[in-house]
Amino acid sequence: MPPLVRSVSTFALLLSSMSVAWAEPAPPRLIVAIAVDQFSGDLFNEYRAQFSGGLGRLTQGAVFPRGYQSHAATETCPGHSTILTGGRPARTGIIANRWFDVHQKRDYKGVYCAEDERVNRPTGKDDYDVSGVHLKVPTLGDRMKAANPASRVVALSGKDRAAVMMGGAKADGVWWWSKQGFTTYGRRVSPDVATVNASALAMLGMDQPGMPLPPACAAHDYPVALAHDKLVGTGRFARKAGEASPFNASPALDAATLMLADKLIDSMKLGQQSQTDLLAISLSATDYIGHTFGTEGAEMCIQMHYLDQALGGFFAHLDALGIDYVVMLTADHGGHDTPERSAANAITDAQRVDPALTASAKLASPPEGLDKALANATKLPGKLIYGDGAFGDMYLAPTLNKSQREEVVAAAMKLWTHHPQVQQVFTHAELAAAPAPHGPPDTWSLRDEARASFDPERSGDFVVLLKPRVTPIADTDHGYIATHGSPWDYDRRVPILFWRKNMAGFEQPNSVETVDIMPTLAALIGLSIPGNEIDGRCLDLDPGEGTSCPVAGK
Repeated sequence: MPPLVRSVSTFALLLSSMSVAWAEPAPPRLIVAIAVDQFSGDLFNEYRAQFSGGLGRLTQGAVFPRGYQSHAATETCPGHSTILTGGRPARTGIIANRWFDVHQKRDYKGVYCAEDERVNRPTGKDDYDVSGVHLKVPTLGDRMKAANPASRVVALSGKDRAAVMMGGAKADGVWWWSKQGFTTYGRRVSPDVATVNASALAMLGMDQPGMPLPPACAAHDYPVALAHDKLVGTGRFARKAGEASPFNASPALDAATLMLADKLIDSMKLGQQSQTDLLAISLSATDYIGHTFGTEGAEMCIQMHYLDQALGGFFAHLDALGIDYVVMLTADHGGHDTPERSAANAITDAQRVDPALTASAKLASPPEGLDKALANATKLPGKLIYGDGAFGDMYLAPTLNKSQREEVVAAAMKLWTHHPQVQQVFTHAELAAAPAPHGPPDTWSLRDEARASFDPERSGDFVVLLKPRVTPIADTDHGYIATHGSPWDYDRRVPILFWRKNMAGFEQPNSVETVDIMPTLAALIGLSIPGNEIDGRCLDLDPGEGTSCPVAGK
């Protein structure tokens, strides 16, 4: 079984063989598109000087440290939907991880972004058929297959929604991690994937001793106290055999995902024939670790170290095969540290959200959170509003008549506009009337960001945005302690990196968007993308007099 982290001893030799000019005009044989879930621009900047493996290699290419997931709903599904479509969520239709269709007849009204809700699944989001039916636009892989059916397109991830959003409708393989190992639509498992599953599940089935702390992580290694006597900050990812959640929230999940990537490259001969293939990889462990332990403890520092080395081993495998490949690496969103650690380290206004702001998917008896606050204000019975937490899209219950709706709207707006943790609230009508945003994403208003996440068919009656440094998790005793999803830069800003052998590296500090990635990669393989079908633009990766982007009139 491959070790958790592969050797990167050949990395120095690889670096020494690189030239200093973009000398290969022919299209690459393989596009490797990598999304590191919750790899914020802050994490990239904080650890950049320590990267010496795969991430270190990518910093020698074209570096855009101020990439933006420019929309307001900075969650996994919307973020992944932008990377290989060139479209913002307003175009892709993926406005959140979950939205609500209040007119559905089933009790559970939440629609999961990677679910085919046409299948009757009344018991909730853990009982669904995975599907890409909600993605309204084609991915790069879909366009490649349309232009040349011989192109192979493969997507894999620790999460189903990430693999689905990057793979698209026509992928040759879409794989994600589950309790049974990597699986796909219909839960079919091919022999090569079964081989990887046997190794990965064997890894899961063994006790995992604590990982060593890299010397550079010593400054992060101190305990942070949360409620209920819970401590984070000094973890080493030790776990007992068979513990699935600790496996996911550790470098082991990324190691298993890259193990599968290696196997599929070999078995499908990706990048080893005449056409260009696409391998889309979403690495999920950074996100699970950020949610479980926060972003500034020893746990995240260890993860950054092992992620860098694991990617180095993965690139070494491609090099050994002699594949001409280009790599793009970015993130689906950023993340914010636990407010307890932030408050102890100078950010004294960091806080957890007031439970009264939290809306729920189902009717609780007695009402809780926002339901309780609105029930007390209006004296109306039953379910009044649907939501998936304390921020984002909120939906009025369809059972309300006109006068009741007006009463609930008045009460909700009074609560939100007077609450010290709420920054701004937009109505459905206000966002529908707003123009699509334009210009550099770091200059956008909150309305621009919310508009970039707005779909008239799926968005709520209201979009609620919390103030900076408010963590929308009220209680740390029932799962995650830190999260993302806000319109603020710590959640929107992500690195965007491109690397290819013989590429002249450069750094561009001006802001760009993740929707620029797809047209940039398409240009490298000569794939024409109509400008009216995307929101992004091609980024010129040639720092000299030439250009890697299409030239008008040619």
